[in-house]
Amino acid sequence: METHLIRPDPDALLRQTAPDGGSHQRGRLKVFLGAAPGVGKTFEMLTTAHQLQRDAIDVVIGVVETHGRSETAALLSGLELVPLRTVTYRDRMVQEMDLDAVLRRAPRIVAVDELAHTNAPGSRHPKRWMDVEELLAAGIDVLTTVNIQHLESLNDIVASITRIRVRETVPDHVIGNADEVELIDLTPNDLLQRMRDGKIYAEHTAGRAMLHYFSPGNLTALRELALRQTAQQVDAQLVDHMKANAIVGPWAAGERIMVCLTLQDGDASLLRYGKRLADRLHAPWIVLHVETNRDLSDAARTKMASQMHLAQSLGAETVTIPGQDVALDAIAYARTQNVTQIVAAHPVGHGWRGRIRQWLGSSTTERLIQFAQGFPVHVVPRSPGEDATIEQPPNTKPFRVGPYAVGTLIVLGALAVALLLRRSFEVSNVSLAFLTAILGVAVAYGLWPSLWASLLGMLCFNFFFLPPLYTLTIAAPDNVVALFFFFATALIASNLGARVRNQAVVARHRADITQSLYHFSRTITGIIKLDDLLWSVSHQVATMLDCEVTMLLPESGGLEVKTSYNGGKIVGSDDLAAAAWAWKHNKVAGRGSDNLPGVRWLFVPLRTGRGPVAVIGLHTEKAGPILDVEQQGLLDALGDQTASAIESVLLAKELDQARLDAETDKLRGALLTSISHDLRTPLASILGATSSLESYGDKLDNTARQELLATIHDEAERLNRFVANLLDMTRLEAGALQPRKERVDVGEVIASALSRAARLLCGHETAMIIEPDLPMPLLDDVLLEQALFNILDNAGKYTPPGTKIVVTASSGADTLLIRVTDGGEGFSVRDPEAAFSKFKRFKSADRSRPGTGLGLAITRGFIEAMGGTIVARNRQGCSGAELIMIFPLAEKHKK
Repeated sequence: METHLIRPDPDALLRQTAPDGGSHQRGRLKVFLGAAPGVGKTFEMLTTAHQLQRDAIDVVIGVVETHGRSETAALLSGLELVPLRTVTYRDRMVQEMDLDAVLRRAPRIVAVDELAHTNAPGSRHPKRWMDVEELLAAGIDVLTTVNIQHLESLNDIVASITRIRVRETVPDHVIGNADEVELIDLTPNDLLQRMRDGKIYAEHTAGRAMLHYFSPGNLTALRELALRQTAQQVDAQLVDHMKANAIVGPWAAGERIMVCLTLQDGDASLLRYGKRLADRLHAPWIVLHVETNRDLSDAARTKMASQMHLAQSLGAETVTIPGQDVALDAIAYARTQNVTQIVAAHPVGHGWRGRIRQWLGSSTTERLIQFAQGFPVHVVPRSPGEDATIEQPPNTKPFRVGPYAVGTLIVLGALAVALLLRRSFEVSNVSLAFLTAILGVAVAYGLWPSLWASLLGMLCFNFFFLPPLYTLTIAAPDNVVALFFFFATALIASNLGARVRNQAVVARHRADITQSLYHFSRTITGIIKLDDLLWSVSHQVATMLDCEVTMLLPESGGLEVKTSYNGGKIVGSDDLAAAAWAWKHNKVAGRGSDNLPGVRWLFVPLRTGRGPVAVIGLHTEKAGPILDVEQQGLLDALGDQTASAIESVLLAKELDQARLDAETDKLRGALLTSISHDLRTPLASILGATSSLESYGDKLDNTARQELLATIHDEAERLNRFVANLLDMTRLEAGALQPRKERVDVGEVIASALSRAARLLCGHETAMIIEPDLPMPLLDDVLLEQALFNILDNAGKYTPPGTKIVVTASSGADTLLIRVTDGGEGFSVRDPEAAFSKFKRFKSADRSRPGTGLGLAITRGFIEAMGGTIVARNRQGCSGAELIMIFPLAEKHKK
């Protein structure tokens, strides 16, 4: 009997064996799982911690929530508690686990209560389970607790049972990757008694809880969920243990049913029997299809697709694996998955081939029974009347003459070569020409044409090379032996060649699919526009599945067709209604599905963890289901990648919009602050001065009146500058600023700017240094003067009175440089360029006249509009700031 060599599964070994390296070893996670609060999870966790401490193991408490329960609080005595950190949240002091302190302490084991807890804002991780992941990554073992209602996948189920939506959840993979899950169980009656005794909640809270969440029915349902989750975890660990240790199953610790589905033997009654058997045993069940290299007809693919769809609707896990021998590969898979019982259909022959297989005892079911050592095999008879519906073998295409004709020509070519070789070689060597031809036919066309070539080659070898020649009669007994071994060798060679061909075909097909998926993933990863992404997806899906495709996305409260690759096919109103139903219910709808099967298109929702993001529609003119089993798996892979890509594009768009909104709000707030303070201040001075003149003008002497008028004039000019700055910034951001360039005397512009700023710089010493023979560049003298004025105004505000402000103009080989230096404190050492930000004002501004914070931002805009640049830096060797304007000189012009 042929056997499969059982080797340890590498993935299972990796899951069970921690990597070497001491500090790089990942910690182990033990979860105490309960059905409801109050069952004793924290109590059991602390009891375990005490036991570990007695065993001289370094264990500490990261965080524990006693909820006022005295029995739990008593267990904290004698255990080291890492001090908690205090966080202020909504005017309350909240205590959280100090993750950094635990990491510094580096214990062997840490107890972390309430895995689903949400950390206070400002914590490194938003969820406590993320803290636990970091502890595990640091090599620290963790004991933790969680209730079944906090599991993410069970959130909807728990809400439907208790009518309460749990907001704090834990991803399933956190519990699924736990090294140990210990169920802490109490019967509903015991838990309710604890509630009445006040051991869970206070008296006034307990009564309300028993009327709602803690009802006997709710507790029973939650308890069953917890038991099932624990059973699944234990079952997965058992399967991993068997794979890692190359243990040949089954281990009947729990029932697991496998239905072996083949096109030769399977039908709907087989699946229904498997469903009934799984329900009776309360066991999970798998429907397995071994995909061989047979050239299936469209009818066969349609039948297999419908059978797998039926299995999914009955709640089975459907699996398709590649293979050569259905029986052996099915048995090997059953052993790796710890299957305990196998269900197969009673063999029924289709045509003469099926009857021959029956007579030889070589049907799939009989081979399963032959090799299934340790497995009970249930043989299910076919439904009455099902055979009458089968007119031809469903697993093969109609007979084709072409491969047999080409095989005949190849054998005849080999015959010609052999006749030429007969003159120089012995007959035994001549036979190699026929064997080579048979191998070629097997590799090119498969088993049956190669068997025909073997038969034809044997006849030719007998007729032309074995005496008496040119007759099929064999005279010598040794020639009979030679012919027999020739034919046997030809059959073996043809079978091996056909098997190699089949494996190559399957491998090439899967390699093409993998390569296509890889290119598809690379393509959509680099796309940033939604329209381009949808078009690329439509084209790829249409090409790989050979069907028409349309993509629909939500817009304006409904679904709209965003792109189509459908050869002009129109999506009608009925089709759109089916697409809307698929979107709303997050289920497949349309042709060939269980929902709205009467429409022409098949609509599949594309979803991520956040929910559906789009709907893809498929259509084809072929009869029957649009997708077979292989195409359904391919669509699932394409759909998952597409959904993630669409979500990434939408999230990027939302992020950009959020950033824009935040920047807009920031600018709006800064502008309002500037207007409310900086513009109201001069207005208040003007109003105060005019009010004084109006009320007391006849009582004031001339000097007082002149001071009030000067105040009105100065504050009006200041207000005019503020408004001008706002208008200039608006023009710059709108792109409406167009410089009028002409030859400019830079010295005159600097002198004019200093003259305008004289009142602002009255407390400073100013100087102007102009290089002799300075070129006259092409600039806008108005913008240049305003830019200089803004710089001088800024220097006057941010430098102490009595310091010196110097304006220097010089030229280089092809540039003009204008420097403004002061003797103040200078810019921030970290980022002098921040001075050019809009609404940026430094702390020293409170000592001088306030402003809008737009002066230098406008200055940069003016200078860049004229083709120049501006640089801010601190002076070298002394205090103060330096701003350098750099303009290109196309040609030098002397004054």
